Amino acid sequence: MFIVDKIRADFPILNRQVHGKKLVYFDNGATSQTPQVVIDAIVDYYSNYNANIHRGVHTLSQEATDKYEEARLKVQKHFNAKHSYEIILTAGTTHSINIVASGFSAILKEGDEVIVSSLEHHSNIVPWQMLCEKTGAVLKVIPMDENGALKMDVYHELLNSNTKLVFCNHVSNALGTINPIKEIIDAAHKFGAYVLIDGAQATPHIKPDVQALDADFYVASAHKMCGPTGVGLLYGKEELLNLLPPYQGGGEMIETVTFEKTTYAGLPHKFEAGTPNICGGIAFGAAIDYMNAVGFDNIANQENELLAYGTQELEKIEGLKIYGTTNKAAVISFNIEGIHPYDIGSILDKLGVAVRTGHHCAQPIMNFFCIPGTVRASFAFYNTKEEIDILVASVKRAKMMLS
Repeated sequence: MFIVDKIRADFPILNRQVHGKKLVYFDNGATSQTPQVVIDAIVDYYSNYNANIHRGVHTLSQEATDKYEEARLKVQKHFNAKHSYEIILTAGTTHSINIVASGFSAILKEGDEVIVSSLEHHSNIVPWQMLCEKTGAVLKVIPMDENGALKMDVYHELLNSNTKLVFCNHVSNALGTINPIKEIIDAAHKFGAYVLIDGAQATPHIKPDVQALDADFYVASAHKMCGPTGVGLLYGKEELLNLLPPYQGGGEMIETVTFEKTTYAGLPHKFEAGTPNICGGIAFGAAIDYMNAVGFDNIANQENELLAYGTQELEKIEGLKIYGTTNKAAVISFNIEGIHPYDIGSILDKLGVAVRTGHHCAQPIMNFFCIPGTVRASFAFYNTKEEIDILVASVKRAKMMLS
């Protein structure tokens, strides 16, 4: 049974105060908070078996290696990858995307076409622009409409025999739009194109099945999923990961090294040069265990209630406009007419309410709406309607002070 007060007790930071007010944390789109069980996993590693992995015969190294590889298996199971070695543990979503972009820079040629959606985070735009500059490939964009939904009819028109790669987020970080990624993937595959899905904003709310989606690549970050910063995943189909050259050279990613020639290790180590974020990977596994124990159906139900209630109450404020009104996850991005979002966010902070303001690393979206940015309230399953009431009251107070 889902009891939100019991869930909140798992997160020590939710007890703190900010500027003399009890913290209301609505910046989950930037990073989620961390339950005690994940914190304990980090402390346990450094307290009891801190050692490098894959390299030592001594007990601590073997224990650390076992725990790290157990975490990889947890990630594999969670995302339903076919093989554990299709899971590359990385520094996060941005790192994962750059691994793929770097690999395809050796494969694409002038005249090839790649498609990106207009709803992307900069991390899923800039690497592909750099890829096109290196290879002569052409970047095309799926446009969006006023509701924050992709124009799928245009997407289908953009696809052709020259299309090699398609990049799209599962959920928009700026608007919360849930994109029709199964349709996007299936349509691209008809033209022989590969698809990378940025799941950073989806994975806190949705449990993706990469085999059911038939995704070629899927990337995400632990710190959006109640885990630590500095660790994430790259899922790739085995044949595609074997196709791509290594991203970095160094220790761990090799099979043999001589001054005449180096041969590379097999998957997943081919893409895991150097000492990884060992405790981060282990804690990622603990976070996945925690979220599955809570249950993604429970998470969805709680967050959908919060989204509906928050939308209903904020829309009562005169002059407030919400951006992104299509099918979406638990994100409300809004402005108040005549007031800069930064000013609203600053006052909300003084009242103990943490939100994100600015362009959210999604400047093309802001340019589409002709705005400098938005105030973004992003919810998690440990948030409550009472906290939304505080947000609404605080927004009203900010409006009164700034008008």
